[in-house]
Amino acid sequence: MKKEQKKESESWDLGRFIKTLAYFRVIPILSDSNWFQTIMGNPAHSKLDGRTFTGIKTLEPNLTLFNFRDTSKNWQNDWGAIDDVVMGGVSQSNIAVSSSGAIFSGIVSTANSGGFASVRTRNYEPALDLSEYTGIELRLKGDGQRYKFLVRGESRWDGVAFSASIDTEAERWTTIHIPFTKFIPIFRSKTVAGATLNTSQIYAFQLMLSKFEYDGDLNPRFTAGNFQLQLESIGAYNN
Repeated sequence: MKKEQKKESESWDLGRFIKTLAYFRVIPILSDSNWFQTIMGNPAHSKLDGRTFTGIKTLEPNLTLFNFRDTSKNWQNDWGAIDDVVMGGVSQSNIAVSSSGAIFSGIVSTANSGGFASVRTRNYEPALDLSEYTGIELRLKGDGQRYKFLVRGESRWDGVAFSASIDTEAERWTTIHIPFTKFIPIFRSKTVAGATLNTSQIYAFQLMLSKFEYDGDLNPRFTAGNFQLQLESIGAYNN
């Protein structure tokens, strides 16, 4: 295990913390208020919040969930940042979508005992049924760091997630297949014994860069500072 970097201290951004909680409806009263969402710079909420995938009953060899190059869809509003500001850190990230794809980028800092940046979808309404598929397919171009892709099988804000580590190659497009059987149940980067992923009820997806791997081990390919991960698509595959 690598030794942790010397702890640093920086000013915490309370406003960004509240904006994050409001975007993901952790504060119901504020989250359901259109004027508050406007003030905080979040997209307005509606009954259609969270991408709703209907009619996924006919099995296809590959199911595209997000084709980020398709500019007819407003993919940007489906994703929001969840950075270590939720635990007092100062890392910052965002996702920008254009005809060239989506770019998850920002600055990750280990100050204030932080060290992660992520983007996550709002919960699907209803939950997504991927029970007929083998796993998740990602088409991406990285920066050489190790990222995590998380699948959330429950609607709670801070519940158990299922994580898979992704090693990227700098400036090289790669297609990655992650079988559902390879996802590790975690709660705040600690493994959870006995938890199983119900693939018939997928509530959200998340991309993360973290200094931690699992159970206190450090990410061996993590570097604090600027990062960038480019995404062309996210889908489900079957073989």
